[in-house]
Amino acid sequence: MHKKKKKRDGSAVNSQLIRRPIQRWFPLFILPVFACFCIGFVWPFLQGIYLSFCSFNIPKDATWVGIANYAKVFKDPSFAHAFWNTAAFAVVSIIIINVFAFIVAYALTQKMRGSNLFRTVFFMPNLIGGVVLGYIWSMIFDGILKQYGTYLTSNATYGFWGLVILVSWQQIGYMMIIYIAGLQAVPSDMLEAAKIDGATGAQTLFKVIIPNVMPSITICTFLTLTNGFKLFDQNLALTGGLPQVVDKAAKMKVNMSELLALNIYSTYNINKNWHGVAQAKAVIFFILVAVLALSQQYATRKKEVQQ
Repeated sequence: MHKKKKKRDGSAVNSQLIRRPIQRWFPLFILPVFACFCIGFVWPFLQGIYLSFCSFNIPKDATWVGIANYAKVFKDPSFAHAFWNTAAFAVVSIIIINVFAFIVAYALTQKMRGSNLFRTVFFMPNLIGGVVLGYIWSMIFDGILKQYGTYLTSNATYGFWGLVILVSWQQIGYMMIIYIAGLQAVPSDMLEAAKIDGATGAQTLFKVIIPNVMPSITICTFLTLTNGFKLFDQNLALTGGLPQVVDKAAKMKVNMSELLALNIYSTYNINKNWHGVAQAKAVIFFILVAVLALSQQYATRKKEVQQ
């Protein structure tokens, strides 16, 4: 008896024909990108870690000093102040940006006229550069505060809340787009089931919509957290870290509205003998942001609903 030959699936044959050349030639295409990644990121990153243990003006003149730079970092009152200032700013901006972005997104996903126009208008501030925004808002705030006989950089509280307003105005529209995508992905059958069961609008929002939008909340929280800690250009243009006071105990100047990224920049540029200290601050800064971002991702991903 003749055995019947099995018919080959055409899609399987096609997939094999496609995969074979890809598997053979993919190193050729990946190698340039991998080389650029190593040259542009991996090598500077490793060199930066090495330089954090050195005293230098330029990398070629680096001399090993061990952990002396890190010891100076933890004795620097400006770094401690910038850390707590950044932590407070990150918490406040995360809450304000995400709450308002979700509210706007929820409103614009309802049936209303001109929703596309409103989406465009809310997103537009994100297209403006941070330095430009900083100078524009500094003029706005100074124009308002001038009527009360003061100005933005005269008080650290003014600078802090001015920065919160600026960043919130810039980023709410961007986060709104992510929340709109999440809201549109909520299964319609779940919304219909909730309506049939007699759920109120608030119950539907908190029991059905928000659990299904958790992936978007995870992304937006991650972005606002990392953006809050990495913020630099808006801080530089809006207040420049001012006002400045002298810490009597350490006999050092402290910029009261300065965030961490600007503090690292100021340390490197103001004192040539502290280039290694600035590099040590940058390494600590990287570790801090990485730990916070990974912790936030782990905490919020556990609450995501598996569809």
